[in-house]
Amino acid sequence: MRKFKDHLLRGCLWASAFLTVAVLVIIVGYIFYKGFRLIDFNFIFGDYSPVGHGGIWPMIVTTLYTIFISLIIATPIGILAAVYLQEYAKQGRLVRLIRYATESLTGIPSIIYGLFGAVFFVTTLKFGMSIIAASLTLTIIVLPVIIRTTEEALKTVPQSYREGSLALGTTKLQTLYKVILPSAMPGILSGIILSIGRIVGESAAIFLTAGTVAAMPDGIFSSARTLTVHSFLVTQESGDIELAAAVGIVLIVIILILNFLATFISKRLNKADY
Repeated sequence: MRKFKDHLLRGCLWASAFLTVAVLVIIVGYIFYKGFRLIDFNFIFGDYSPVGHGGIWPMIVTTLYTIFISLIIATPIGILAAVYLQEYAKQGRLVRLIRYATESLTGIPSIIYGLFGAVFFVTTLKFGMSIIAASLTLTIIVLPVIIRTTEEALKTVPQSYREGSLALGTTKLQTLYKVILPSAMPGILSGIILSIGRIVGESAAIFLTAGTVAAMPDGIFSSARTLTVHSFLVTQESGDIELAAAVGIVLIVIILILNFLATFISKRLNKADY
């Protein structure tokens, strides 16, 4: 009976893993099947035109803008907040309240963030429909992800690392950036990679803050559309599934490249520390 239960549990694990991979392969395979024939040089690097399938270069630039600006703001704030909560703050009711609020922010629908961004960044601060308004809204969206993943990464660093470093005469700050943060870097990078996926996948919040202008942005205060918004609009307006799938392929490639770069940087940082 014990062997039967063991084989049954192992079979369930294999079935779950196979089902997960199969769903992923089916989704990605369908997107490539529907949109791959549209991928060429002019489609990727050409300017957008409503006639035909048009180019998506302005949308690619806008997407990279939002990713870069959102991460450059959210990453240091999120990491420093997590370091304070885990390493410096006295563990009590206030810290538990902050963690509860952070976890609650993770579950708020993105349309709510979009409405807040439209009211605060677009109207109150008078940024207008712009890339900077969308990026600041996305910063608020990904902050809870970075904070929570960084906290969990810091928890995995053994206490003996801290004690050994302090015993050698280093200060707490030196221990933090010489021992703790390098050891937690893989977990921190995981949070950043998850944030990249969240930023790239957002459409509702960007739709309400950046607008839908399908042109090359002149700067961060220009109105523009990202790849996800473009995919949504071409599907809604013309029902062009092939074009939406082709945009999806470009999105997948961008995410893979950014994830590879993040992993590469993490490995180089770890080598430099050792």
